[in-house]
Amino acid sequence: MLPGLIVRSSSIHAAGCYTTSPIKAGVRVCEYDGPRMSKAVADARYEGRFVTYLFACGRNQVIDGFGTPMFFNHCCDPNCESEQDADGRIYISTIRDVAAGEELTYEYNLYDSDDEAQDCYCGTEKCRTTMFSNLELKRRARIAKRRAASQVS
Repeated sequence: MLPGLIVRSSSIHAAGCYTTSPIKAGVRVCEYDGPRMSKAVADARYEGRFVTYLFACGRNQVIDGFGTPMFFNHCCDPNCESEQDADGRIYISTIRDVAAGEELTYEYNLYDSDDEAQDCYCGTEKCRTTMFSNLELKRRARIAKRRAASQVS
């Protein structure tokens, strides 16, 4: 993890990760690291739990990131993004210059969730009000449309 990061109260969600000094665009801030497991194992491990730190890193594999960048909150107008290297490692990197004292955020782009909603509280002008990816929102809209059509028939 990059030196100079602190965890403190966040207006987005409980606690957030902040930088104590400026960071240039394109800098790897931290690795999203932890035990890797299949999605099925992760689903069983976290069944019934509201909060997880699972990050998809392949077709059927996830990283349990509890304890690594778990304080990087979702934002619809983030200053960081996740990136996967050729070895399958996941990093959180800045996508623009970040000022000292700024909270570090990235877009979660959630998908494949059993939850009806994953509300976003980032409060930015670009807020989509959800942490789901655009593709997941389209998938859910198609499902809702099919359900509505089958109820009419």
